Amino acid sequence: MEENEILRIKDSYGFSDELIGKLSHSIDLIRKSESIALRFSEKGFYLAFSGGKDSQCLYHVAKLAGVKFEPNMNMTTVDPPELVMFVKRNYPDVVRNIPDINFWDLIVKKKSLPSRKNRFCCQYLKERGGAGTVTLIGIRSEESIKRSKRKEIETTKKRRQYTLDQFDEHKEQIISCVGGKDRLLISPILDWTEKDVWEFLEKIGVPHCSLYDRGHSRIGCIYCPMARVSEMQQFEKEFKHQTKKFKDCIKKLTDMGKYNRLNGDVDLIFEWYKSELTMDDFLKNRERNRILNEIANSLIDAGVERLSVSEFKEVVELPEIYKNHAMLLRSLVRFGLVKKEGDKLIFCCKQNGKES
Repeated sequence: MEENEILRIKDSYGFSDELIGKLSHSIDLIRKSESIALRFSEKGFYLAFSGGKDSQCLYHVAKLAGVKFEPNMNMTTVDPPELVMFVKRNYPDVVRNIPDINFWDLIVKKKSLPSRKNRFCCQYLKERGGAGTVTLIGIRSEESIKRSKRKEIETTKKRRQYTLDQFDEHKEQIISCVGGKDRLLISPILDWTEKDVWEFLEKIGVPHCSLYDRGHSRIGCIYCPMARVSEMQQFEKEFKHQTKKFKDCIKKLTDMGKYNRLNGDVDLIFEWYKSELTMDDFLKNRERNRILNEIANSLIDAGVERLSVSEFKEVVELPEIYKNHAMLLRSLVRFGLVKKEGDKLIFCCKQNGKES
């Protein structure tokens, strides 16, 4: 970007010095790669759009760059309804691509729930489209360790990586990588922080999806296998219809004889799916929690609700899964079954909680 253009954009929107520097770099990257995009599609760039803040940022940076692009949103059939309505209302030019199979039928077809290591749902629903194009994507380095290793310019199949500074030197090699199902991936906001993204959207005056205002830190598919436990809990609370459909899918899998280690119990399988744990770790935790409840309840039943630490060591037989009474006591405290009051341990009322 020329200096006068940078100053004009900065004055127009009031961007900070740090953000205008990153924005200038992003626009340079997009403009430099436009000629390649137009060689493979008369529509220019294929812009991967999700409706989340990062893809919004990408969309408006491409607008400021003045390049030719077509925004595409790959519908997954488990997109939050609020997100779909937001995109329809605020981004009517976005092409919404409907998959041949929905998320629920895909699970049944695959005879398995998706997982962090086997995200077949992304392959079939989220990552389709854009073959043989130059694709703009809104990933950022700070989102994960894996993404921190990504480069601004990459190919999907051969996994070649380049930076903007290497663009001119390797331009022909970059062009030769695009074709067939392969894509050239351009990540213009790779070095932007979340703070940068929110500043940009606020300064240019565009609305964001209401889900952010309800506490969602990221917006993606409902019951995405990459979601954190807190997000899974939020899904269950807010999306009752999708939760019922998810459990219906689990029931179909158990009818096929799947997940016998969890006794074909739909609710138990659902709890495991939300836990971020492997099945082995989930079962170990479940056994540990059973033991902790048993210890606390037996003491309460015996009328022994207040003990000193030394008395605790004498009265309670140490289970095999714990190396010492100190470890056992820490688990009981985390589990919410014991409170410390001075030098006394107070065992709480019977409950079936979960260790945090």
